[in-house]
Amino acid sequence: MPPPMTQPSGRRPSADDLLVLLAVGRSGRYKTAAEELGLNHTTISRRIAALEESVGGRVLARGAGGWELTDLGRDALAAAEVIESAVRSLAVDTAGGRALEGVVRISATDGFSAYIAAPAAAHVQRRHPKVAVELVATTRPATQQRSGLDVEVVVGEPKVHRARAIRLGDYCLGLYGARDYLAEHGTPTSIADLERYPLVYFIDSMLQVDDLDVAASFAPAMRESVTSTNVFVHVEATRAAAGIGLLPCFMADRHDDLVRVLPGQVAVRLTYWLVTRAEALRRPEVAAVVEAICDRMREQHDVLLGKV
Repeated sequence: MPPPMTQPSGRRPSADDLLVLLAVGRSGRYKTAAEELGLNHTTISRRIAALEESVGGRVLARGAGGWELTDLGRDALAAAEVIESAVRSLAVDTAGGRALEGVVRISATDGFSAYIAAPAAAHVQRRHPKVAVELVATTRPATQQRSGLDVEVVVGEPKVHRARAIRLGDYCLGLYGARDYLAEHGTPTSIADLERYPLVYFIDSMLQVDDLDVAASFAPAMRESVTSTNVFVHVEATRAAAGIGLLPCFMADRHDDLVRVLPGQVAVRLTYWLVTRAEALRRPEVAAVVEAICDRMREQHDVLLGKV
């Protein structure tokens, strides 16, 4: 890498170069930006170098997950967003309103992706067909390097820098058993009685989210049965009589063959948080998806808490 520049070249930054920075800043990758803009990797690199020469400093720095904006890069990105907004203001949709387009990339847990984010994304896409939403289903803490992501949804209050954390709302975990399983093995009548049953839940050694490490607090004597990093596996293993599952109520209550046990004694309340960067939230398509997610959370409030 050449040494950092300290003096601008005196040449005004090119609008095209700024829009290239916008694409790289959002995706964190030259290759993705090149595909989005219809350019090659060499052109992207050359445009970024030209922009850095004109502003007199680095606008991007290599991070663990891709390219991250520097402070100077964030200033340049704000200017690029003004250019993008001006161009987009010329486009209208069929109803005469502002047409939205672009790709919104979201990381969220499995259950949230399926039952909250996907319907919200579909709602936005029906209104704005040129908006595409990419959902990455994963259960992990919020990352400090958000290259390639516009929105993250995590369980538990995140500790993040240079990002905005929005509290979406609560959901509840409960203990469930399949009707046939409970008919054969009996229904637990107390917390102490749980030691007779195997537990279906996350793989303890691979669990990355502290707030989800709750099983040991009420059932330390339960032995593990089928465990997985995917909550849909928890649901299906419980339905298949692998044991008692600790499941999100909004997922388990959809199945008539699952029965909640000890509801008055085991009700684990957790919170979904949304994390996004200020520059991402300024994009109309990202703001529209975030708004739709918040609306969906309000609509599903009672379902999420196991009240329906």
